[in-house]
Amino acid sequence: MAVRGASAVSLPEDWPAHPDPILALNRMGSFDWDLDTGLFHMDAQAHEVFDLLPGEYDGHPESLYARVPQPEVARIDAMVAQAIKDGSENYGGYFRIRCRDGRLRWTHTQGYIRRDDTGRPRRVVGIVRDATEELAESEVRSLRAAQDEAFRQQTNVVQAVSAALAHARSVQDVIDALKDTRGIRHLGATSLVMGLVEAGRIRLVAEGPVEASVPGTRITRIDEPYPMSEVVRTLLPRFIESPEEFAEGYPILWPHITDLHITSAAYLPLIAQARPVGAMGLLYSDRRGFSAEERAVLVALGSTVAQSLQRAMLYEQEKDLAQGLQQAMLPRTIPSVRGADVAVRYRAGTAAGALGRDIGGDWYDLIPLPGGRVGAVIGDVQGHDTHAAAVMGQLRIVLRAYAAEGHTPAAVMARASVFLHELDTDRFATCLYAEADLSTGVVQAVRAGHIDPLIRHGDGSCHRVPVEGGLPLGLSAEFGRLEYPVSTLELDPGHTLLLCTDGLVEKPGADLDDGMRGLSELVAAGPEDVRALADRLILLAEERGGDDDVALLLLRRRAPEAPPAGGRLQQHVAPGDPAALSQARHLIRAAVRSWGYRDRADEIELVADELMTNALMHTEGSAIVTLRALDGGHRRLRIEVEDSSSALPRRREAGEDGVSGRGLLLVDMLADEWGVEARGGGKAVWCEFRRGG
Repeated sequence: MAVRGASAVSLPEDWPAHPDPILALNRMGSFDWDLDTGLFHMDAQAHEVFDLLPGEYDGHPESLYARVPQPEVARIDAMVAQAIKDGSENYGGYFRIRCRDGRLRWTHTQGYIRRDDTGRPRRVVGIVRDATEELAESEVRSLRAAQDEAFRQQTNVVQAVSAALAHARSVQDVIDALKDTRGIRHLGATSLVMGLVEAGRIRLVAEGPVEASVPGTRITRIDEPYPMSEVVRTLLPRFIESPEEFAEGYPILWPHITDLHITSAAYLPLIAQARPVGAMGLLYSDRRGFSAEERAVLVALGSTVAQSLQRAMLYEQEKDLAQGLQQAMLPRTIPSVRGADVAVRYRAGTAAGALGRDIGGDWYDLIPLPGGRVGAVIGDVQGHDTHAAAVMGQLRIVLRAYAAEGHTPAAVMARASVFLHELDTDRFATCLYAEADLSTGVVQAVRAGHIDPLIRHGDGSCHRVPVEGGLPLGLSAEFGRLEYPVSTLELDPGHTLLLCTDGLVEKPGADLDDGMRGLSELVAAGPEDVRALADRLILLAEERGGDDDVALLLLRRRAPEAPPAGGRLQQHVAPGDPAALSQARHLIRAAVRSWGYRDRADEIELVADELMTNALMHTEGSAIVTLRALDGGHRRLRIEVEDSSSALPRRREAGEDGVSGRGLLLVDMLADEWGVEARGGGKAVWCEFRRGG
């Protein structure tokens, strides 16, 4: 179907594979529109017609909107939709484009619709050409002046609505923008209805005012006798210019809205990329009829709303995908831990509304370990995308595996760093791993480029706990620095350990130390219950906003309800490792105090140190120290130091000038009982302490 006498062009079936007919036409460009994919291919001459430079066009029709004013887009879309509906083979029409220097010029397009054997349109091929000279006659100039005036009127309204829709990121945002004073009130409408096409039906998503609700129209079929169904079915707007026309055309709907005193209505198909995504109805109570300019305004509005809806639905789909992937990568459940209250939270960042970026590499984990211990992990993989989430998921699994295998905290971190380095990714990660013995309150923490933890005391005070750290995971392996020092903390009953990612404390332009101090104050002022405290902190993060994710783990050690029947602590001490010896003493002191032997803690630590030192000095291997509480209520405490030597210790006199030989004398004086037991190829020296009461 041609416009203004422009004749149809006879095109070969495989056009534009043979471009000779096109090249013969002066200043014409060709296009090929794939209706299945939505891609709109153009040749070099067509780029010139649209005043586009190489690289400015990506094959998507919406990329041409920078050149084609919105009302013109709506008119061309309606023309193509009509040709497809009518079964026409071709169409043609004039429209204007805005050149890069701001000038408007006329362009003509002519398309040829390709259909498959079933009659379904699959492609549109055709030409575009500069029609400025063709329309230079005075009659056309007069028409253009009138159209310019109409266009200015349309632009004022459409721009107002477009400004309101510019930041819509969800379907509800689109509805809210249309309902407020910047939306339909510019058009004088009394009421708005909107529906989305879903699986051959129309689902109503907006209806107002409340009293305008019509029973049975929440979900309707496209073939039902309702105006929204009609415009989706025909792809053409429906303008109802009087109550009589409304009552005659839609007898089922009209009785339900008579109380609204509707005098006219405009129902618009919401078409994006030549396909209906929904329909919108504007109902008026103070007007009859629509002028040509008013109809053009409403058609342009429908096109703007359709594009906003399509963008919003795509964003919501991407967001659902991102959040689903993030949740799949995080632990599905957090195990209950005997002797502790645990709370975890995660908040996705809002990266400037970018699609696919409501996801990141922050994670938390809680790992049950043998002997009443638990491993707490917090970490952050570099980046905010699905790749960061995928790396995070793998890293979380290997950290859990290494910890469950019984490796020391330092070894867990070093192995995880090597794994990330060998993962063939350019991402690195920060991490903090804390292994807590809840029976003694001893926490061994290692840090890989992450922020320090916090500890909240029973009296409500809170402070940052400096933990000596190493390089982030992945970088430490790359630079060959896999040393991760272990810091030992004490978590008394009622104390809470807080691990978090930097999204909770960092603010643009603010110092990290100030952020940590601010977080300490918030924790100190927060509720005692860890779940309520976690909710409070994540709510504050939500209110503050920000592009970064937030992961949070709180672990509060509970006071024992009754004296346990027994406890056990075991530590491996290697020769030539003074740090291991110091750490073992620290663990023993904490366990002794936790088990009710505070009055004899110094004696027990001194004896244990003497037995470990003897084992390391007088044998060639390492020593294993075991501390056990015996009998109900911890009435006896036993220390065993096992080594691989079968030689038995001898008690001897040191003499006045001797520097050794007093060890067993000291053990004999301080311990209530002691002895030696053969253990396979080695032995164990043991001693016991009793407490009164």
